[in-house]
Amino acid sequence: MGEKAKNEKDDKEAQFEDHEHVEVSEELPPELEALMQTEPLKGLSEAEVAERTARFGKNEISEKKTNPLLKFLSYFTGAIAYLIELAFILSGVVEDWIDFGIIGGLLVINALIGFIEESKADAALDALKNTLALKSRVFRDGRLQEIESSELVPGDIVAVRLGDIIPADARLLGISVDGSDVEVNLQVDQSALTGESLPVEKKRGDTIYSSSICKQGQMLAVVTKTGANTFIGRAANLISITNEQGHFQKIVNQIGNFLVVITLTMVVIIFIYLLLRRKNEVDHLSKTDVFDVLRDVLVLTVAAIPVGLPTVMSVTMAVGAKQLAAKQVIVKRLTAVEEMASVSVLCSDKTGTLTLNKLTFDEPYLKPGFTKEDLLLYSYLASEPGANDPIEMAVRTAAKRDVPLLADCTGHTIPGFKVASFVPFNPATKLTQATVVDHHAGESFRVAKGAPQVIVKLVGGDDEATHAVNLLARRGLRALGVARTVPGTLDNWQLIGMISLLDPPRPDSAETIRRCEEMGVVVKMVTGDQLIIAKEVAGRLGMSRAILDANSLTDPDATDAQLADRCLHADGFAQVIPEHKYRVVELLQSKGLLVGMTGDGVNDAPALKKANVGIAVHDCTDAARSAADIVLLAPGLSTIVDGVLTSRAIFQRMRSYALYRITSTVHFLIFFFIITLAFRWQMKAILLIFIAVLNDAATLVISVDNAQISRRPDKWRIGQLITLSVILGCFLTALSFAVFFVARDVFNIPDDAGKQSEDDTKDGRMETIIYLNVSSAPHFTIFSTRLAGFFWENLPSLTFTAAILATQ
Repeated sequence: MGEKAKNEKDDKEAQFEDHEHVEVSEELPPELEALMQTEPLKGLSEAEVAERTARFGKNEISEKKTNPLLKFLSYFTGAIAYLIELAFILSGVVEDWIDFGIIGGLLVINALIGFIEESKADAALDALKNTLALKSRVFRDGRLQEIESSELVPGDIVAVRLGDIIPADARLLGISVDGSDVEVNLQVDQSALTGESLPVEKKRGDTIYSSSICKQGQMLAVVTKTGANTFIGRAANLISITNEQGHFQKIVNQIGNFLVVITLTMVVIIFIYLLLRRKNEVDHLSKTDVFDVLRDVLVLTVAAIPVGLPTVMSVTMAVGAKQLAAKQVIVKRLTAVEEMASVSVLCSDKTGTLTLNKLTFDEPYLKPGFTKEDLLLYSYLASEPGANDPIEMAVRTAAKRDVPLLADCTGHTIPGFKVASFVPFNPATKLTQATVVDHHAGESFRVAKGAPQVIVKLVGGDDEATHAVNLLARRGLRALGVARTVPGTLDNWQLIGMISLLDPPRPDSAETIRRCEEMGVVVKMVTGDQLIIAKEVAGRLGMSRAILDANSLTDPDATDAQLADRCLHADGFAQVIPEHKYRVVELLQSKGLLVGMTGDGVNDAPALKKANVGIAVHDCTDAARSAADIVLLAPGLSTIVDGVLTSRAIFQRMRSYALYRITSTVHFLIFFFIITLAFRWQMKAILLIFIAVLNDAATLVISVDNAQISRRPDKWRIGQLITLSVILGCFLTALSFAVFFVARDVFNIPDDAGKQSEDDTKDGRMETIIYLNVSSAPHFTIFSTRLAGFFWENLPSLTFTAAILATQ
């Protein structure tokens, strides 16, 4: 029985499988659907246009401009900035104009660094607007006229033809400008919007999206959505609402909050103590007495505040940005250099990022007796010279590369052959044909190239070839059949083989993914292309093929936590729209991960802006470039690895500086808090200012220090950092008191306790000893804080060592 069924199956002719093209579609609300009933060759009247313009607005992407002054002022916010500003105001109140000038200058310099570095990073909306069509042909009041695309409204009838940029989301009507039915469907390139590597066929009733490009055909369409409601408009809206505080800024604020709390607490206690002490000395406090105490406390505050923290961090990141620029990696947002060190998940677009975004000849299916060179030679003979069709270009490029005879050929001039006649591609027949004279054999033959179904039918059927095409289609490869006539005849066809075409991975993509994973960065593919194509490319890149479709991100029965787990465990997502890419990044961030995103299209822009580090690749759209934090100028992804290594080196330098700076602040505050309260001892204001300035000036060179690069993503552990800083600060405080007591009790140096800092009767030697100790000891601590292990495991650079020693 089983054998009989098998024979029946063999006798049955093999059928080509249909692979449905999955595309995002959405129902129009009834009130909008009612506006679509415009008479095609008449169009809207001026009155209807005016009413709909008032209701829906212009067909443009509006934006909220940030006032440059307000943006500049925003850089004066944050815990450390507020403390510096308080010191700035107090120095003015007590008329300490030297400190007033120094502190004011530091505030402005820190703000200018941030403002200048990031002033050009918010142009994404402008770039999106530049991708929109400027003029449109539209039926209004019964005649076809050209208008500004910004004047389109829902219900307008627009004419779309070859080469046009689609001006708004619209539904195809299936008729031409004269009202007759069209014979050919549109071919639309929407790769920049959806990430699909191949042009998409659009027929009557289908939606075409604003900013996609018509590659074949012409048809009338009725506008369904305009401006911010279009596919690209929603992407622009996602960009405009994505304006979160950066990860690095949060870290700096956490460090600042800790320093502010301990500084204010101790300084307020010292201020109250000194006021009470002064009152006991003079019985009645005058305004001058209060100002004198306030001035002493102010200097102590300024010396304790890490006013150079933002500057040192910025200089360190700027040095890293310069190193990356030499490798053709441009950093647009300075803090992205540090954040890249902590990225543990890298979401990557496929088309144009992991792949070349260029159809390329792949391994073909060949009939016995024919070679790959034969297949390419005959396909070249049947190709249309000069056609800009991506499939024709892929075939011609592969033929000229792999067939020596064709290396220097142009058009149909081929040594030994003459194309006597040529029939170009016709959408009705779906093939091209040529009659060729073979000078060597002295005979003529015909060649044909076209859709597999047509070519197989031309040769009288071929089950094996049909199965081969189905296998290619299941893997997402585009197939083309090639046939020629049997020698001696012009109407008896034989199959040569099937060309397979694919948008291939970039040469360095697989190696980049492997190296990223070695460094603890998981790479996930997020693409708008079809699921089968995504799985094929993932397999070729050495990634796992656990790619999910967009439905897994929009499951109404799943909680956010469950969706985040899906994102964490999947190797990628296919058939997604910009909102889905944005959502993937958002869900991964909700798991506490720092997420990087690479992309090149308009559809990637929202996710690039949402990610902790957005990376726009070579040849990307203006929208992607503007939304990104880092832009790659060289083709390929290998420079991403350079970026990760450089950023991890910078992270280690910044972490060691932060540890040193918090330690020196804790040391400074605890020592002066105890010695002021317990021993009534004070230091001259000018010496305190020297300590503050030299502490940060010397450590600016940490930006060129050698660094030990981590093999895993780095992470700021604030609790650990502060605990370690307090422990080291306490050790340094003990050291300073040891120096004080040894100088006083062993060497009998007067401690000048109870004397004012400006008292002429002071001996001054103890003040000099303590100054040298408090300014030098933390500097040597940095040799310990720059590494997690022993200092000799990675020796400091000569420049760094020389600078630290020079300040002593």
